[in-house]
Amino acid sequence: MSFSERKIIFFKSYFQDFYIEQDGEARKKIAYTLNLIQKSERVSEKFLKHLTGTAGIYEIRVSSSSNIYRILCCFDEGNLVVLFNGFVKKTQKTPTREIAKAEKLKKEYFDEKGKCKK
Repeated sequence: MSFSERKIIFFKSYFQDFYIEQDGEARKKIAYTLNLIQKSERVSEKFLKHLTGTAGIYEIRVSSSSNIYRILCCFDEGNLVVLFNGFVKKTQKTPTREIAKAEKLKKEYFDEKGKCKK
């Protein structure tokens, strides 16, 4: 079975709003990481990691200069990556409010998707 490139979509404008706020170097690194996730069959945990204790929430990991950026997302239909919120990480642990926000957005995404299919 051959690898099928992943498709990345944004749910609502949370990710785009976050992305636009970043400086040029950070945007380049974020775009590079998203491209890597899109085109690589196996993605290292250095760039994409499942968050333990969550129902299918993943963390896209980007470092630029001295900042650490995180984008929370989920998978849908195998190769579809749905981006939710992004933030600059200031502590060792991923903030619970960001995880809660991603879980809420994931539920909204699947609820809206379900309504579209009916």
